[in-house]
Amino acid sequence: MFFSTAILLSAAAVFSVSRLSAEEARVVPPPAVDAVVDQKRGLETAVFAGGCFWGVQGVFQHVRGVTDAVSGYAGGSEGTAKYTTVGTGTTGHAESVRVTFDPSKISYGRLLQIYFSVALDPTELNRQGPDNGTQYRSTIFPANSEQAKVASAYIGQLNAAHAFSKPIVTTVEPGRSFYAAEDYHQNFLALNPRYPYIVINDLPKVENLKRLFPKDFRADPVLVAIAKPSN
Repeated sequence: MFFSTAILLSAAAVFSVSRLSAEEARVVPPPAVDAVVDQKRGLETAVFAGGCFWGVQGVFQHVRGVTDAVSGYAGGSEGTAKYTTVGTGTTGHAESVRVTFDPSKISYGRLLQIYFSVALDPTELNRQGPDNGTQYRSTIFPANSEQAKVASAYIGQLNAAHAFSKPIVTTVEPGRSFYAAEDYHQNFLALNPRYPYIVINDLPKVENLKRLFPKDFRADPVLVAIAKPSN
């Protein structure tokens, strides 16, 4: 993403750009096989990468049943999990979002459906929108073998159904650790709704979530708690 001084846009401009982009999303069929809900496990996590993490985080922060959505990095080592280093495209990391959810309220499969429907274009290889590089790749980082099976099967299902005009290039990369990004990246969409990049690329995703998944949409986002510096 382009991280520079924001030029404030009018509310009318925000609405206009969002409306122009609103038809790009689509509702894909739900997974034929979903993860088994185990009430004993309580809250669960899922990690998704799909371009700049600002937009992916913004989408999942507005999903009912999600209790936390943290921007970060996955795919590389802890020592290289820094914004400036990941931006070189040489670390193996992808900008990612760790989603904590209540499986009694929303299933892993439903999160996958939302991810493929509104959070990204899964046919773009190593890029999303204006952002290029392996750090912007479309990847699912499963938390366990069950998630890996569900995700892989779902990609196969969507490709077989020709849900998109081109094959899905989203990868499934198990066994990778997630590292939270710097505080200034957290809640970026919610805190900077007039930032030009957000207006053009990410607000339409939230609008698409509201339009296409109204029962799953929550108006007030669940925000990451940022520690305040001590005096």
